[in-house]
Amino acid sequence: MERLKNEIRITHSDLITAIRKALEYTGVPAHIANVEAEVMAESDLMGVASHGIRMLPGLITGIREGRSSANPNIKIVRDFNAICVLDGDNGPGRFLCVEAMTYAIERAKKFGIGTCLAKNVTHWGRGFAYAFRAAQAGTIGICMTNAITNMVAWGSSQPLLGNNPIAVGVPRKGKNPIVLDMAMSQAAIGKMVTYLREGKSTPLGWGLDEEGRPTTDPRAMLTSKRILPFGEHKGAGLAIMMELLTGALSGSMLSYEIGEADPSGLDPNSSKLFIAIDVQAIGDIESLSASIEKMYQWMHKTEPTIDIFYPGDQSWKNRETNLREGIPIRPDILEDLKKVNVIL
Repeated sequence: MERLKNEIRITHSDLITAIRKALEYTGVPAHIANVEAEVMAESDLMGVASHGIRMLPGLITGIREGRSSANPNIKIVRDFNAICVLDGDNGPGRFLCVEAMTYAIERAKKFGIGTCLAKNVTHWGRGFAYAFRAAQAGTIGICMTNAITNMVAWGSSQPLLGNNPIAVGVPRKGKNPIVLDMAMSQAAIGKMVTYLREGKSTPLGWGLDEEGRPTTDPRAMLTSKRILPFGEHKGAGLAIMMELLTGALSGSMLSYEIGEADPSGLDPNSSKLFIAIDVQAIGDIESLSASIEKMYQWMHKTEPTIDIFYPGDQSWKNRETNLREGIPIRPDILEDLKKVNVIL
């Protein structure tokens, strides 16, 4: 992994401790802060700095300003066998999402499939975390969310849709799960912010400037808020379906309403859908794992001169490197943390 100039390195355990202490100081109970810190640090550990501790200042500020609940009054407002609906009271999003996926997994183990629709939740960080945890439990995990409007479609001059990410995790015996985590835009907003922080140009096709022209300048895209969907109408269509399965289905805020109420990116009042499917209810993990390996070997044999990667493979490689060498934290992120009295 490329080392950035003037970065610091911190151990995984120390990063978790720093996040946990900062949240507890802000009034978050220990049991919530522990989970929130674990999931947030995990993103940095796996090399996705855009969704890790970089997001801590926004959460702390949201709690201090009353836009997020430090100690939410979490309720199961509907419970129907394999399905439940959770009201998260806009508490810390990572904790709430682990709770919601846990409910889905528990129901999957009982009924073969389980679903939890969570509403009034803040930003979940990285959807990978919840699909991964479902796969660790021997279930196929699927989760999706709506988000603040940040994506143009059909040639619009204003953002009409959220980029509404989805993550899917598939377990395999003796190896790390396969986890796909993707937004409906060409790139996640957090990734664009990372490119901006690092002074890099983006690939062409990620977004437009304020004049509607294609650009490789992440600042121009973020300023114009004209992020492009992947696959044009395909990404836009999927974003709409994610919206219908989250905000619309829960009866909570839609993407544009989330943005109107709070444009900060904390995304209070967003909704997320968590689905777990018990592999044992359909077949067995040994057979699934064998098919996964068979497919990989066929692809490698068919194209032996190229590297074949399953979704999530790079995250596992980054995890190994960062456990060994320490997790890199950029100086500009350190400065943002200092503004909310977090010192690493």
